[in-house]
Amino acid sequence: MPMRPLWRCRNCGAEWPCQPARLDLLVEYRGNRTALLLYLGALMAEARDQLAQLHPDRAPDLHERFLAWARARGQPTLD
Repeated sequence: MPMRPLWRCRNCGAEWPCQPARLDLLVEYRGNRTALLLYLGALMAEARDQLAQLHPDRAPDLHERFLAWARARGQPTLD
């Protein structure tokens, strides 16, 4: 789990979800990619709100960080 409200990894200090966290999440949600995306979407909304309070002058784009990596390969985007 990330350190809130900074959204950094408790183990390595990188932006969460870092590579080890991503691998852990893929294993945990193996076979249920939809549940993983819903979980990450909820966390992304929470992170956006908390990071906006810390840095009101910049709105972070968290889509790549939270969701793009978790899509199944070959899955179309909603752009």
